[in-house]
Amino acid sequence: MRCSGVGWLFWTVVLAGLPAQEPPAPATPTPAPSTATAPRPPASDGMVWIPAGEAVLGSQTGDHDAPLHRVRLSGFWLDATEVTNAQFAAFVQATGYVTDAERVPTAAELPGVPEAERRAGALVFRAPTEPVRAEEYWRWWQFVPGADWRHPEGPGSSIAGREQHPVVQVSWRDAQAFCAHHKKRLPTEAEWEYAARGGLLQQRYVWGAAAPAAGRYPANIFQGEFPYQNTAADGHLGTAPVRAFAANGYGLFGMSGNVWEWCQDFYRPDSYGDGARVLVDPQGPATSHDPAEPGVAKRVMRGGSYLCSDSYCLGYLPGTRMKSTPDTALCHTGFRCALTAPGPVTASRQ
Repeated sequence: MRCSGVGWLFWTVVLAGLPAQEPPAPATPTPAPSTATAPRPPASDGMVWIPAGEAVLGSQTGDHDAPLHRVRLSGFWLDATEVTNAQFAAFVQATGYVTDAERVPTAAELPGVPEAERRAGALVFRAPTEPVRAEEYWRWWQFVPGADWRHPEGPGSSIAGREQHPVVQVSWRDAQAFCAHHKKRLPTEAEWEYAARGGLLQQRYVWGAAAPAAGRYPANIFQGEFPYQNTAADGHLGTAPVRAFAANGYGLFGMSGNVWEWCQDFYRPDSYGDGARVLVDPQGPATSHDPAEPGVAKRVMRGGSYLCSDSYCLGYLPGTRMKSTPDTALCHTGFRCALTAPGPVTASRQ
């Protein structure tokens, strides 16, 4: 199954899936354009320049909400890694920012819910002790009061020793606040996928065509029998340091697995149109629609997480989409920033 979403409107979790299909034969990869540089914009420290270009984006496995379509993009900057716990801690220290997971929902946000039942917290993955059906997602997702970015698994947990792991339990609104403070933004969905592919053309994985196999794990994903038995053969039961696995063709780390990443776009299953025209710097739809929760606005998430695997969730494939409410906080969700600014000066332009 592909994982199309684990959404949280405070206490509500939604999960839907479609059968995975075999992909077509992979296209011949092309090398990523050179990004040899001289001066960089001051705000682009820790970022990689993604050169302008055109590519076919979308699912290689037939996802109904991600048909193949052609996109033309201007060049932009993108964080080389997911935002880390250390970076988010510095932001909070500088601003006093309080995340959605740390706030007690108001009566207006949860009408009809008694005050005693409105508590700060977030969703945490708790592995069941025995095999369960894939449809029984409530067996492994639990709302935990006190879970937040400092305590990803709930009270008693800590990010000590995980300073270079991606920050999690941050909502889309939290990610927006971080980006704004640094005079950056979230990437559009098209930018994210284009960058994730690293210059390769219509490959199944961000690293090419070869599937993960025993002894060869190019990303932090789930090994074993999901959800109850994770062998951690790749060395990680949960999140991994942001540079733990090799970078893609553009020099970006963690574009597959580890944590889902928020994008700027609203979610709609028909976002890409009919595929008949080239989409130029698409900014996503003006409104959101999720057939699973009509009337509830969702934002796009990309890249999969340490809970993805071919046996359950194909979210770690570059063309797969996920969506969730902008106040959602999850133990496997983070983000990285983008920046619109002039590109680096290459040797040919000096």
